[in-house]
Amino acid sequence: MNLSKVKKNTVLGVLFFLPVTFLLFLYPAKHNYKPLDIINESVYKEFKYQNNKDSNVQFNDRITVLGFIGKEPLSQLISVSNLKELVYDKFKGFKKFQIVLVASPGTSKDANTLRKEVSSFEELKYFHIVYASDFELKRLFRSLKFQSPLSDNLSTPEVVILDKEFLQRGRLDDKEPKESLNAEVVNPLNSYNSIEVSEIKNKMSEDMRILFTEYRQKRKGNFDSTTRRSQDLKDNE
Repeated sequence: MNLSKVKKNTVLGVLFFLPVTFLLFLYPAKHNYKPLDIINESVYKEFKYQNNKDSNVQFNDRITVLGFIGKEPLSQLISVSNLKELVYDKFKGFKKFQIVLVASPGTSKDANTLRKEVSSFEELKYFHIVYASDFELKRLFRSLKFQSPLSDNLSTPEVVILDKEFLQRGRLDDKEPKESLNAEVVNPLNSYNSIEVSEIKNKMSEDMRILFTEYRQKRKGNFDSTTRRSQDLKDNE
């Protein structure tokens, strides 16, 4: 066998075994899967809203991205546009997914304009706007964990993730890698700022993907809730 043939066989062998080796390294990662943290179990479940067109909106058995557009829906145009393009368009193919925005009564004209602005002539089947009194809107907001308070017009660019059991999901600790060795530093991520494109693309989208994976594993019967990220916090106490 000449030298060129040996080299050729060596290259082919490397090309064959390299992907296999890579997959073997990935395989154990499946067992290290950590579901998205439950950060709040006290969400206001009796929330009452008024609804014109979206009469079938429900929260039970739905994965919901929830936001507040309050008394001036059009002031949240950039925020809602980001949600539509970076979240809705990415996850609309999943069953039981929806985006729900809470507006104040009497704002339906502006709310419908907002919806048209972000629709791009597309039917937003899982994109809902509901209307609630100031009391109900504030009560729902106060039952949730947000990074910042509501504005005077009862809106916020921040959104939260609710699971099918109406529990708020997020990150109990969102430390950067350089902070990971400092157990005393706890940086929760309760809500996601939809004005910050990088936060929606890199953090919220990832957390949504993890939550969908969790429910897929539950359907298959191989979900282990003991591997939550919150366990990492306990290990560092």
